[in-house]
Amino acid sequence: MQSDKEKFVVVGLRTREQTKRFYDESIQELEQLVETAGGKAIARLEQSLNSPVSATFIGKGKLMQLKELMEAEDCDSVVFDEDLKPSQARNIESALGENVKVLDRSGLILDIFATRARTTESRIQVELAQLEYLRPRLAGMWEHLSRQYGGSIGARGPGETQLETDHRVIDKRIALLKDKLEKVEKQRANRRKSRRGVFRVSLLGYTNAGKSTLLNALTNSDAYAENKLFATLDPRTRTYRDAWGTKVLFTDTVGFIRKLPHHLIESFRSTLAEAVEADMLLIIADASHPALDDHLKVVWEELARLDIDEKQRVLVLNKVDVLDEFALSDLHRAYPDAAFISAVLGDGLPELLESILGLAGPSEK
Repeated sequence: MQSDKEKFVVVGLRTREQTKRFYDESIQELEQLVETAGGKAIARLEQSLNSPVSATFIGKGKLMQLKELMEAEDCDSVVFDEDLKPSQARNIESALGENVKVLDRSGLILDIFATRARTTESRIQVELAQLEYLRPRLAGMWEHLSRQYGGSIGARGPGETQLETDHRVIDKRIALLKDKLEKVEKQRANRRKSRRGVFRVSLLGYTNAGKSTLLNALTNSDAYAENKLFATLDPRTRTYRDAWGTKVLFTDTVGFIRKLPHHLIESFRSTLAEAVEADMLLIIADASHPALDDHLKVVWEELARLDIDEKQRVLVLNKVDVLDEFALSDLHRAYPDAAFISAVLGDGLPELLESILGLAGPSEK
């Protein structure tokens, strides 16, 4: 049966700074991102260089090989595992042909976020990030005019005028979206003020580590959860209250991923402010993932960027139910202070909840 999914060739460049394991995991993750976006990764093209080629990211020989591969596979879309400079993207498009779609990792992630955005706030955040990503890539969109006219005379005016107009339109829209986000943040800040006096726990971690499933298990709720990257973007707060009056607010947040676009994190700062003001962070990680160490490194780096890496936190290693006893024993030695749980089966949850409640103490009924 013929698949109607958009076909992609995935392109990776391994530099000498990258370990083979990190590179392989990154490429596999990019293929997952393609699937998450609704596409299908049908082939890989890989190259090892000391550093990316300034003009075309990969070498000219590899670029020609890419063109031949795409023609052989009848594929019109390609995605690179690193961010492309605007000039690199234009040069690649020129070499591959005008009908070929060229994406980079950030562009693909932004596209996924656009399909996941459900609330007004997340839509504003995603659109803002997309415009910040697009703005520096406007230059050159009108270069076809100068090529068409064969020189600069007669081509400078129309191209520059349109480019300036596009910049003004985008700048106005960015300013409007930032203003809207500021108003949303004020509303969020007011809601957070109303929660003062209640112990607040923020669930953070790598995407698809099981944060939403854990939220549901701890609070007996039914927040949306699915086994895929970036299943949800919007923070969800649920309440836990025990028989003795102890009340805890658990908030699930957007997941992290390696090479997460900087402007995306900036746009989602109002959402992540929930974590900034939390009393405790639960760092959720997939214990069964072969790249567990790399995933945790990404999370620690993002916490440092948000300036919350010194907060009280508990590392929670989820999905232990799929590990054998030897792998589980190795993890216990590597992470002796972690909480080992299965959010799906409930293993380890009573002990985790007990430790959280012990820090929360009794609260107002």
